[in-house]
Formats: sequence, C-alpha cells, structure tokens
Amino acid sequence: MKDKVVIITGGSSGIGKALAFEFGQQGSKLLLTGRRSELLLQTQAELRARGVVVNVFAGDVSVEQDNQKMVERALQLYGSIDVLVNNAGISMRALFEELDIEVFKKVMEVNFFGTVYATKYALPHILKSKGHIVGISSVNGRRASPARTAYSASKYAMEGFLESLRTEVMKRDVHVVSICPGFTSSNIRHTALTAHGHAQGASPRNESKMMSAEEAARLIYRAIVENKRDLVLTAQGKLAVWLNKIFPAWMDNVTYKEMAKEPDSPLR
Repeated sequence: MKDKVVIITGGSSGIGKALAFEFGQQGSKLLLTGRRSELLLQTQAELRARGVVVNVFAGDVSVEQDNQKMVERALQLYGSIDVLVNNAGISMRALFEELDIEVFKKVMEVNFFGTVYATKYALPHILKSKGHIVGISSVNGRRASPARTAYSASKYAMEGFLESLRTEVMKRDVHVVSICPGFTSSNIRHTALTAHGHAQGASPRNESKMMSAEEAARLIYRAIVENKRDLVLTAQGKLAVWLNKIFPAWMDNVTYKEMAKEPDSPLR
C-alpha cells in the first residue's frame, strides 16, 4: 500500500483512526473524513508528526453532495484513488416499539446510504486504479441483535450491497472487501443513539475485554493487502456467525440472554 491513495470515512476516531495509522505507517497517502473538524485536525497533526502524508475533509457521509466533494478533494490532492474504506458509522440501543422512526432513518442514512454515496462517487476512479472498496460492517450484519434493529438492518443492507457490487466488478480487477468486527473497543457504543436520538454516553459493555481498535486495524489492513473477500473479527464473532448458520433458533435465545445482561438493558 505504499504511495496508494486511501480515503477513510469516519477517520478521526476508533477503527477509522487506527486504520489511518496502519495505512500511514505503510506509506499510504490519506484523506480522512468526518463531521468533527477538531478531531480530524488533531488526528492529522498526530499523523503528520510521524511523517505521514495526510489531509482531511470535514463532511457528513449521510449527505450525498459531501461524498461527491470528498472524492473531488482526493483527486485534487493526489490525482487518483486506490482504496475507499467505508468506516463511518453510528449505532443505537432501544426497543423498536419505543424507537423514534427518525432515529432509524438516521442510522440507515449514515451506515448504509453513507456507504452507497461514497462508493458511487469513488468507484469510477477505483475502477481505473484497479483498487479496493472496503466496508466496515459488523457481526450484526450476519447475526442481528435485539434492541439494535436499525443498526442490524443497516449492516445487513450494507452486506447485501457489497456482495452485489463485488460480483459486478470481480472481472475488472477491483476487490470489494467486507469486514465484520465483533465487539471492538471504540467510541461507537458511547455515541450510540437512544430511542429519542440522544447519545447513550457510557458504554453498556466492558470495553477492556474487547479487541482493541489497533489490533482490528492490523487484521483489516492484512485482509485488504491479501485481497480477501471478507473477514469476521474476534473469536466470539466468528462463533456467533457460524452457529447462527447452523442453529438459528437456538441463537435467538442465546443472543437475547447475552444482550439482556447489559446494564440498563431495554430487554425486560
């Protein structure tokens, strides 16, 4: 990936930031995007201090025009695009019966349509470079969780989109990689939306026992370099996906019990 041009959405925190450091230390040229300018500039400064070629673009992936401008900015800076990492995402935790439909729409707009918009505008240039389109999905895109209806739906939709696109471009030397992290230590649970759209705040799970964002980034980078089709992260995540294929009804009960153990779980 040396000298490859890499766009990472949601690149100022969590897995996105860890991926920026992973690609950066391998010599890639980066464009990081996100909604919070101050965090983007902070990440940019940290990377430039290490000699990484990096620029940032403040924009919202759920806004189609921002994705078009993001791609135009990458071309202005570097002249080409080799890798698009669709990492920007948001979660939620609430029972569907109590969930404002606007919260459901927001999660879909960021997680699913954000991926669609970014990929739509980057694809012509990645076809030219015979590069990579990467989707940071979730184990919830293979095994849904209760009280995460919008999040699970967005990730299932993302998985379907990536699979269809992969099949379209597979004969044109473009690689579409689906990454499904299990529980990974990041800020996604802190910013998860409640039933009425407020940030959840404290994580309901023990973050210290999860895979670190840095470890996830190393594995994701390797999967991209090796042109893997997909990757499920964490032993628990791999087991959940496998068991759900074999014993789906049993996994309904297992998943319910696991999520019901969370502090202040909506499941009663």
